[in-house]
Amino acid sequence: MAARRALKAVLVDLNGTLHVEDSAVPGAQEALKKLRSAPVTVRFVTNTTKESKRDLLERLTGLGFDIAEHEIFTSLTAARNLLEQQQVRPLLLVDDKALPDFTGIGTDNPNAVVVGLAPEHFHYEMMNRAFRLILDGAPLIAIHKARYFKKKDGLCLGPGPFVTGLEYATDTKATVVGKPEKTFFLEALRGTDCAPEEAVMIGDDCRDDVGGAQQAGMRGILVRTGKYRPADEDKINPAPYLTCENFPEAVEHILKQML
Repeated sequence: MAARRALKAVLVDLNGTLHVEDSAVPGAQEALKKLRSAPVTVRFVTNTTKESKRDLLERLTGLGFDIAEHEIFTSLTAARNLLEQQQVRPLLLVDDKALPDFTGIGTDNPNAVVVGLAPEHFHYEMMNRAFRLILDGAPLIAIHKARYFKKKDGLCLGPGPFVTGLEYATDTKATVVGKPEKTFFLEALRGTDCAPEEAVMIGDDCRDDVGGAQQAGMRGILVRTGKYRPADEDKINPAPYLTCENFPEAVEHILKQML
């Protein structure tokens, strides 16, 4: 078995790993400072579609995290990139707070359907409109297909069940742009001069964070915060490189064992 290449980059999930809504994971700010003292590039990757990148950055800095906008790669960015490449006009089923990330994208007379997390849009009339567009040939683009996510009051349905419903009804398959897609992780590493084998991903979602990263060639560290549930480690193959209680513990392992 070939020796593992030196670690050059750490990808970090946001909601559920560094914070849950407006509450930071205990010790996460100080752990991030420690990680930044190491000779690695840090990037933040998220599937969130509840808010624009700018709003997300404001939330994080308000919680005391030292993060720059260029360090964040979101599934909204990946979706916008695909819309520009395909030159289509989307019906945007995303939270209104995420719309600024699509400024300049034409939406009149839509010929594509984009689905993110949009509880206020997941009603019969809107879903039926999306259904009819897809039947008429519009591509279905899923910003991601997470089954659920964590809020302070418990787990909540993600966009995955709604995307799957549209796939079932229209007998088509969505193009997924966020985690766990390999292209998402490779795009997140662009500009870091780092190969997947030289990166590790830290996240609370066994499938989308850890499983996706490991399928892309990285190592994955699962944390028992956020949406984590007991025995999540057994849901993916190969199993996570490591499971830690939280982000600070994951950082300690990286600093002591992976550099």
